[in-house]
Amino acid sequence: MSEHQNPDEAPPARVGLLWLTGVLLLIPMLALIPVGWYSRQDPKLGPFPFFIWYQLLWVPLTAGFCWAAYLVVQKARPYRAIQRAEPSASTEGDA
Repeated sequence: MSEHQNPDEAPPARVGLLWLTGVLLLIPMLALIPVGWYSRQDPKLGPFPFFIWYQLLWVPLTAGFCWAAYLVVQKARPYRAIQRAEPSASTEGDA
């Protein structure tokens, strides 16, 4: 017997946390879309102009934001295994 009234339904998601996930995924996109803003030479980092190292900086930052979004989604929609319906006693004897 299941603890929940309707075990086939997914648990309710926390909508606020799902919005936070969207914001976390939007930040790297907004940081890299205005190419005219970071398409310049200075300040250089060693031999690399700003245009190159700024984009390379966002590679690990984007991975970090994606990982954080994954963790937030796990918090917003906790995993719950699908429970199979057990055959009732009346259907077992009908065959």
